[in-house]
Amino acid sequence: MNSSAHTKIDPRIVLRAEDVWKSYDDGAISVLKGVAFEVIEGQTVALCGPSGCGKSTLLHLFGGLDFPEQGRVSVNGAEVNRRRNLLHLLRHEVGFVFQLHNLIPDLTLEENCLIPTVAAGIDRRTAQTRIHLLAKRTGLTHRLGHRIQKLSGGERQRTALCRALMNRPKILLADEPTGSLDEQSSGAVFDLLLEIVATEGVTLVMATHDRGLAARCDRLLEMHDGRIHEPVSA
Repeated sequence: MNSSAHTKIDPRIVLRAEDVWKSYDDGAISVLKGVAFEVIEGQTVALCGPSGCGKSTLLHLFGGLDFPEQGRVSVNGAEVNRRRNLLHLLRHEVGFVFQLHNLIPDLTLEENCLIPTVAAGIDRRTAQTRIHLLAKRTGLTHRLGHRIQKLSGGERQRTALCRALMNRPKILLADEPTGSLDEQSSGAVFDLLLEIVATEGVTLVMATHDRGLAARCDRLLEMHDGRIHEPVSA
């Protein structure tokens, strides 16, 4: 019998926080207090907790937008710190979706989505193919030439999702991606988010107040008092 057929391949850890501490205002506001957890490749993970509990801060640390005071944050096995090539991290390894989308209102949907590809040096033909594919998947093909200020809230958030995925990152960090939407639009955008990350094999870590959406992820992590608590499965 071929023993290799029974060889178990351990899942790859793509995100890791090790005893991470973070505060603001010269230590007056303590946000993260020894956070430790791991995310394996392909998981969808929801971070839940009250405002100010550190959800957004943790996402920013993983994306290299901020740095811990103590502890280590790693992406794909490499520590995220000021010595790392942070532009490569943001352009190729992780994608961000923010609650307030952060799109440029005077540019069109297509122009907003092409910005990350220009920064990453992706040729225009490849970028055009990518945006048309993502626009088709998100139902935005007919809106490619429209300025952001002409789009609905749901369309803007779908555009932000397209932009975050333009450079084919394998990790998506989403900070309250449906927080500014009504219940119906929120559900539609989240359905789309889960569908796309599954299709593209993306690892998702999402901060959300919506426990209904969080329950649909592979893991739900509670954040309070600056720490992470994973509920025990029944």
